[in-house]
Amino acid sequence: MAAVTYPARAVPLLAPGIERLPPRVLLYLRLVGPAVLAALAAVNTVLIVDAARHASIHVGIEWLAVAVALVLAARVRNLFVALAAAVAITALARATGLA
Repeated sequence: MAAVTYPARAVPLLAPGIERLPPRVLLYLRLVGPAVLAALAAVNTVLIVDAARHASIHVGIEWLAVAVALVLAARVRNLFVALAAAVAITALARATGLA
């Protein structure tokens, strides 16, 4: 994990002139991390791989948890609160047998 994340974090240290990049490039670079995180979350929420390694689309309580997290993140502007709510919804649904 460190081999993947460290280079992205070390860019400002290794390239001291990075703050002089155009604003569009800086905005793009700031959004790469959240975009990758969203892509990983989407794949792990939507796709299920069975024992024969066949992928299928899964619709379940996780979709509700993601929707709640999106709404909370947009309203509260706190990713931790949104993720905690999504985890709580999913955990409660699995504990009660709904998922």
